Amino acid sequence: MKKIILTLCVIFCTGILSAQVKVSILGDSYSTYEGWNPKGQAIWYDKNLRNDVDTVAQTWWYQLIEDNGLELELNNSYSGSTICNTGYNGADYTDRSFLTRSRLLGDNPDIIYVFGGTNDSWAGAPIGNADEKDMYKVKPATYAMFKNIKEAYPEALCVAIINSELSNEVVGSIVEACEKENIPYVKLVNIDKQNGHPSINGMKQISRQVWKATAPHLYKKLKSK
Repeated sequence: MKKIILTLCVIFCTGILSAQVKVSILGDSYSTYEGWNPKGQAIWYDKNLRNDVDTVAQTWWYQLIEDNGLELELNNSYSGSTICNTGYNGADYTDRSFLTRSRLLGDNPDIIYVFGGTNDSWAGAPIGNADEKDMYKVKPATYAMFKNIKEAYPEALCVAIINSELSNEVVGSIVEACEKENIPYVKLVNIDKQNGHPSINGMKQISRQVWKATAPHLYKKLKSK
């Protein structure tokens, strides 16, 4: 892995890329921070200090971008959002779902991180089947979300991040859709959390695990150019 990261650094430094690699995020509360998400969208990490994360520099995505010489295109994260259109207590979350926001990830990102499924699991959203057209169910909505991203951003490397401690049904739905749509994914393990959300240490763990999963695919993408 150190050799891969070193190779990427050489690629960046020798100018093979005409500009920095731009990153967009499609996320929920785990990827929010006050002042860094689209106006009007609910956030979790803010001045209320619900756990020990108290600066944007401690978030997983900020660390990943800064540590690897990347650039933020857009962080479209909405606290409490589900992948599908079903939210907590069966509420209609169409206005905030990952599916609805899946084409709103900036102009031309090079990497898109999709970090969702946590609220689908916590809310007990219905799972459904891949061949259904019901976007109020997790599995068909996940397939549709990835198809939207690939259609809107065909040149981007899309990477799915799967939280630890989710239901087997939600994890299975995401993995199935990723494998069908050829989307790389990483299953997070042993993430330290406070109040159900990543702590400072947990954010570091996420950043490292995500970059480890991203680097080989990014190297392959750059090499093919």
